Amino acid sequence: MIEDLDPEFDTDRGEKGRHRRGYVRKRQRQRERGSGGRRGSGGGRGKTVLALLLTLTLLGGLGGGAFYGFDRIQNFLGTPDYDGAGTEAVTVEIPEGAPIAAIAVTLYEAGVIKSTKAFINAAEDNSQSKSIQPGQYELRKQMSGEYAVAAMLDPKNRIVNGVTVPEGRTAKNIYKLLAEETEIPAEEFEAAAKDPLALGVPEWWFKRTDDRTVKPSIEGFLFPDTYEFPPDPTAESILALMVERFLAVAEELEFVDRVQNERQIAPYEALIVASLAQAEAGTPEDLGKVARVAYNRVYGDFPCNCLQMDVTVNYHLELTGKETKTSAEMTRDELLDTESPYSRQLKGLIPTPINNPGQLAMEGAMDPPPGKWLFFVAINKEGESAFAETYEEQLRNEAKAREAGVI
Repeated sequence: MIEDLDPEFDTDRGEKGRHRRGYVRKRQRQRERGSGGRRGSGGGRGKTVLALLLTLTLLGGLGGGAFYGFDRIQNFLGTPDYDGAGTEAVTVEIPEGAPIAAIAVTLYEAGVIKSTKAFINAAEDNSQSKSIQPGQYELRKQMSGEYAVAAMLDPKNRIVNGVTVPEGRTAKNIYKLLAEETEIPAEEFEAAAKDPLALGVPEWWFKRTDDRTVKPSIEGFLFPDTYEFPPDPTAESILALMVERFLAVAEELEFVDRVQNERQIAPYEALIVASLAQAEAGTPEDLGKVARVAYNRVYGDFPCNCLQMDVTVNYHLELTGKETKTSAEMTRDELLDTESPYSRQLKGLIPTPINNPGQLAMEGAMDPPPGKWLFFVAINKEGESAFAETYEEQLRNEAKAREAGVI
């Protein structure tokens, strides 16, 4: 029986051969008794009890040195966990999208918890644990799983390194804001913004249906929101995060498909209109109406098919390093300038957005209310506007605005 041969023994050579023959006879006797030589089912339990008694005896004999080994054995019998709220402070960073199990591993590696199971069990017992956010936390080493979960749900322990960017800010204005909040020079943001494609803006965004050549600009793609930045952020990483947020919102709104299919224009043109609405509308309710006016002027029966909006003049002043002005302060040359690429008199849409619009402005440009309005003017200090289809009606609305002290 070749399968019973042991390579240690050779039946053809002296003493080893006799060992081999004895080994075979022993195996045969075991088969006759059945099941590997066990004479009854109680034999295995007896060995287990004996092994346990020997282990306990050894532990007792070895004293304190054996306690460590016993503690490790306990780890297999229960859930290792610390007691209390912990000792020294430690900063832990939780990445975006990390599940509870991954958070547990991060805390274990940082010395916060004694075992991943302790944290996972505590999280399962706390229904609010699903609200744990990514970011940096100020925790303590040697915390119990329960204390660690509670600490991560307490906003006071979350380190916030971020900034709120309001709607309608120009890119230049955003650079200054970010520089103040992050201590990264504005020049670094400006340098990073020179290549929008490198920051994540897809090249196809810079296409227009009017066949105008577009020089890629970051303007319009720095989505206004509250951002939390990772430790030691760079200008590139911050701007890329804002672009990523813009693309996510655009996708949620189905902005690209809807403006192409329903408005029959390029998404970039609709983004320009959204920026105009953001700059001109005094209330959220008027965003869509201002967008409709822009569409009617450029693509409708407006005599010059131009925008004639003072906000485009101001944008060009800011781009060229000059002070912006109110409409009343603008000179006749500035209002009638035809050389500027952002001229009020330019036929069609201006080259780029003039600011970074928010979601409501994008929605207004994507789905403006129906109307034949060609004019509008703010009529009260709350920012509400009156809209008109004819210039005569516009003059009457302007008279109301003067009475209210708006213009």
